[in-house]
Amino acid sequence: MTDLVSLVHALRRPRLLIRAARFGLQDYNRTRSLKRLARTPTMPSPRGAVNSLLKVEAELEDARCRGEASYSVSRHIEVLIALICEARLMSRPGVA
Repeated sequence: MTDLVSLVHALRRPRLLIRAARFGLQDYNRTRSLKRLARTPTMPSPRGAVNSLLKVEAELEDARCRGEASYSVSRHIEVLIALICEARLMSRPGVA
């Protein structure tokens, strides 16, 4: 298991956020969602996506914990869905 995948597995978030993200895993569309969520101009590799998504998720978690009015729970769930799916892709043999 790579360090990035270990970081994803080590995330501790409220149960409701994780359950909502798990519910949405089946509808994740990498092509449609990844560039927007990871804030990248091109389609990154799974490793690059996890790296970018971890940064975005950390910002969202910080905003959630501080109670910022700009915090979006739906965006946080979308990022968690993408993060879980991309980490799964990274775990597959032969995927960089």
